[in-house]
Amino acid sequence: MRKMKVLAALVAVTLIVSLAACGGGEEQGGNSKSKLYIYNWGEYMSRESDTWDFYGIEYELSDVISDFEDTYPQYDVEYRMFEDNEMMYAQMQTVSYDVIIPSEYMIARLIREDKLQQLDIAKLPNVTEHMDPLLKEVNWTPDAEETAALFDYAVPYLYCTTGMIYNQEEIDMPSGTDPADVWAPLFDSANKNRIGMYNSMRESIGVGLNYLGYSMNTLDEAELAETLDLLIKQRQEVAPLLGIDELKDKYVSGELVAGVAWSGDHVVIQQRLQEAGLDPDMIQYILPQGSNISVDMMAIPASAENVQGAHDFINFMYETEVAVKNAVYVGYSSPHLAAIAELPQVVSENESYYPGAELIASLETYYSTPDIDQTYDDLWVQYLVH
Repeated sequence: MRKMKVLAALVAVTLIVSLAACGGGEEQGGNSKSKLYIYNWGEYMSRESDTWDFYGIEYELSDVISDFEDTYPQYDVEYRMFEDNEMMYAQMQTVSYDVIIPSEYMIARLIREDKLQQLDIAKLPNVTEHMDPLLKEVNWTPDAEETAALFDYAVPYLYCTTGMIYNQEEIDMPSGTDPADVWAPLFDSANKNRIGMYNSMRESIGVGLNYLGYSMNTLDEAELAETLDLLIKQRQEVAPLLGIDELKDKYVSGELVAGVAWSGDHVVIQQRLQEAGLDPDMIQYILPQGSNISVDMMAIPASAENVQGAHDFINFMYETEVAVKNAVYVGYSSPHLAAIAELPQVVSENESYYPGAELIASLETYYSTPDIDQTYDDLWVQYLVH
């Protein structure tokens, strides 16, 4: 199987090189089309024609790649998908893509390594008109200048937050967004065996740090030690279930009453409740101040061969109708102001999905530096062995 995968990769590279040699990346005549290579996460774009019920409102979805090709008949899109940022990064070393959609920390790395080219904002009028300016208020990297430069090289596609999911029939609604109040049910022994925690280092450690009032990127030894003690105590007295995808159905069944969750997962859980004939409002989601926010961004690699097509594609993703379809299909938060206005109010007016200025200014991304990575790896190992 490994050899077959390697062979398939070599064939793909050979195909792309052959296309480039034959002028596949550029128009060669009045009837020819230029190839446009797009690299995105799996199941992260509307690719089917169907009517979707999204919180009581029906939306007509479509394959937006086909829509793009209809709107821009000069392009022939090759759409490929990756499983994580690191897989995408490795592929970039051997394959030339025109648009990639990785997370913000990978965008920052690619900028530092001169592997992205600056966007021509004049070719992105939809982005200029519709992008939510609040997203520029987040410190996406540890360096202020690097954060500011991020939007010269990439534009947000979709984003999510990390908050608490809870069964409002079992757990009282937090009175506000103070982390100590929001996360409290996760550390209450009265909820033993009924709490879900992500089996993910940064999310679980991040919950503990946020609950105690510390930065999710702290390197302070005393703060980290206190957080480790908190998580070990939780494991002993609350016995949370560690997992990720498998936790969703346990909220639907009522086996779990609260836990850490990404905002997009909350949407999926509510849809599953509705499909099961249950009240989707039974499961709620709240975002505490100072918690995590992450964004996936569209960018053009330095090696891109179809730069004009890449700009046309990014601009098309910011067509209001297209942005609505992607937001509904994926369930994550849209950076597109006009699209947000067309979503159900239960979503668009929920600050846990779409934080206001005060809340979004308090949110943190997970920084990745050698010191942070090693420190948090060590802390997670200590947690797992207790």
